[in-house]
Amino acid sequence: MREEERERGQLFSVYAEIEFDFSQRDDLSETIDYVGVIERIRRLNETRSFRLIEAFAHAIADEIVKDFRQVRRVCVRVKKVRPVIASGITLDAVAAEVIRESSK
Repeated sequence: MREEERERGQLFSVYAEIEFDFSQRDDLSETIDYVGVIERIRRLNETRSFRLIEAFAHAIADEIVKDFRQVRRVCVRVKKVRPVIASGITLDAVAAEVIRESSK
């Protein structure tokens, strides 16, 4: 991320696809706490600084695998919305995607 982007701030979109052995029962304790996932992503965004969207995606994937024992695999896509690339050229978005498998 260029310095001007860091100073001005950027709009990001985060997509997380989580694979886990879900319960056949209607039991919240046997599933992933999606609010917890969102809170972890928000905390990473607010407490750490990333120069690359790839690094942000890796940090999110690591956090999800570490904190949720049920996770088998996670795919995280961080999209920078409407980035100015060079010479005033604006794209709809650029994205980085990371896939992490659990070793559990």
